[in-house]
Amino acid sequence: MKFKPANNIQDLQYFGEFGGVNPSISDSSTYTFLSAKTMFDTFEGNADGCYLYSRHSSPSNLYLGEALAAMEGTETATVTASGMGAITPVLMQLCKAGEHIVSSRTIYGGTYAFLKNFAPRLGIDTTFVDITKLDVVEAAITPKTRVLYCESVSNPLLEVADIKGLAELAKKHNLKLVVDNTFSPLSISPANLGADIVIHSLTKFINGSSDTVGGVVCGTQEFIDQLRNVNDGAAMLLGSTMDSLRSASVLKNLRTLHIRMQQHSHNANYLAEKFEKDGLKTVYPGLASHPSHELFKSMMNYKYGFGGMLTIDVGSLDKANALMELMQERNLGYLAVSLGFYKTLFSAPGSSTSSEIPEDEQIEMGLSDGLIRFSIGLDADIHRTYEMMKSCMEELNILEVELI
Repeated sequence: MKFKPANNIQDLQYFGEFGGVNPSISDSSTYTFLSAKTMFDTFEGNADGCYLYSRHSSPSNLYLGEALAAMEGTETATVTASGMGAITPVLMQLCKAGEHIVSSRTIYGGTYAFLKNFAPRLGIDTTFVDITKLDVVEAAITPKTRVLYCESVSNPLLEVADIKGLAELAKKHNLKLVVDNTFSPLSISPANLGADIVIHSLTKFINGSSDTVGGVVCGTQEFIDQLRNVNDGAAMLLGSTMDSLRSASVLKNLRTLHIRMQQHSHNANYLAEKFEKDGLKTVYPGLASHPSHELFKSMMNYKYGFGGMLTIDVGSLDKANALMELMQERNLGYLAVSLGFYKTLFSAPGSSTSSEIPEDEQIEMGLSDGLIRFSIGLDADIHRTYEMMKSCMEELNILEVELI
């Protein structure tokens, strides 16, 4: 049967303590016991349904984790205080000093900074590769490699990972394939394609209202138990715990994700087609001109489209900044980092979300200073939005200069 992630979320049923249609929020940092032995058993992980301390787990966090695991088709999940609070414990749990990671070269700047600048302090080295070339990926694998790391759709260049192909490489070399699926929730289901661990920044599309920072790790029960182990679990000991109030908020928003992703994708596809027809250098997985368009189609859950992220290149940082400032002035969106908001967000990633990547490496991977990354919003009249954006570009002579 075809994997239907939104159905998996919808089929979960929770009731509040007093019969509420939303589960009750566990607003406690610690929990009481009727006997000392039950407390001991809970601390040892041998008392199902009992809670000790909210850094370990809480009902609210477990509800959200269960829903996200259902969405990704994994056995279970653990939620964290941020996307980086999900990524870093996973990599530290899987690798120890002297071991090695092969990572996509185009990834979120914070992840790049951790792998390039911080992980070596722990004795963990990383080789960054063009993730779209499986032969290059395999050539980078050494006897010390433990992890293949990528993003389903990369930040910010929107390169698409061949998750099935990478999963086969991971299995061949006894590695773990870790996939950050933040840009493509519902559209792509990495675990269904062979990924071992799926990560999200819940801050983005999943929450959708730019009012919460959070993350999640979806995987096997065995691996999530390792992350939570009180003696040597990276998630447990590094303490990147999500607050119960935030978990409850994200869970409510998760229930509308399927509707929002359809609109994000519809709007982004419309704008991408218009921009490309106008002669702008446009990158969007839904365009036939995208080098991985057919690959994305082979992996996608069609109902949710190609996602809400697109880029255009206007030639220089000055032009990019002028356009973004004018679009914000005309109420077409916000000059802001992050993504997944109801309003369109735009930024120049070379000087913001990818600024951790050195300039020479940005050039090598094709990240120009004129690149604008758009997270397309939920605009009801996307044609009006397009006409207004086009007017801004014409006013700044961007369309005339950048015609192909």
